[in-house]
Amino acid sequence: MTREQKTKAFTLVELLVIIGIFAILMLLSAPVFRYFQSESDLINASEQVISVLRLAQSQTITSEGGSQYGVYFPSPNQYLLFKGSGYSSRDPASDKVYFLPETITIYAVNLGVENEVVFDKIDGETAAEGSISLRLANRPEETKTIYIKNSGQVNLVDVPSPSDTNRIKDSRHYHFNLGWSIQNATNLKFYFPSTLQTETVSLENYFNVDKTVFNWNGTFLVAGANQTFRIHTHSLDAFNTLLCIHRDRNNGNNNQEVIIYIQDITDKDIAHYLADSQDTLEKGTFVNNIERQ
Repeated sequence: MTREQKTKAFTLVELLVIIGIFAILMLLSAPVFRYFQSESDLINASEQVISVLRLAQSQTITSEGGSQYGVYFPSPNQYLLFKGSGYSSRDPASDKVYFLPETITIYAVNLGVENEVVFDKIDGETAAEGSISLRLANRPEETKTIYIKNSGQVNLVDVPSPSDTNRIKDSRHYHFNLGWSIQNATNLKFYFPSTLQTETVSLENYFNVDKTVFNWNGTFLVAGANQTFRIHTHSLDAFNTLLCIHRDRNNGNNNQEVIIYIQDITDKDIAHYLADSQDTLEKGTFVNNIERQ
């Protein structure tokens, strides 16, 4: 070996020193790496929950399988996508269960009485406005909160809801306080005076088992144009019914007058849409009051 080669070579001592420095640097950087990895896991888990909520909303709007969809949060480490108007009345065969990483837990679910979010057909709205909060199991001060709005918005940022004063209200969407129960009713009837056309829908197929929920939507062809409606309950018991009636605007082309009845021994008119493109609505004879949503 020449003198020049000797000056360029590392001695064993020098090699051991370099290896030792690398080992120390790796030991020092490991906690930092684990910290950022945990942060990444928390963000990814939050985004996954949002993705499943949005999937449930999308499946509902497209009426996949003719059903609504929702997400239920039964425990700190899992959640599930279900098919149905509520978790208790769902189709268990369609459940899709999602598990959080061991490092992440759900520590707060603020969605009302039930730990579930169910979306409405047509507009993708939900009655379950609230939040779901996740945190790191080993660092509980590190959290992410998912916010859910009545409009169906799901975000990691709490977007304020517009005030009722300034909100442009949808003339198609009303709450009907009937003052009586539809549990013993048999049919929905839609009468279109201009064509003398009557469409009848059996109520039986659209109640849940104990008749505390009713949910129907459908489309009729009237004078060559589709007329789409959705009628569902916000509350229903043996004494009263709070209904929500939604008529699709059909790109402003609705010009069909329609009277909606519920058949309960007699035909009880509950809603009267006038023949104008604004879908002007008058309450029927058998309604206590209506309130625009």
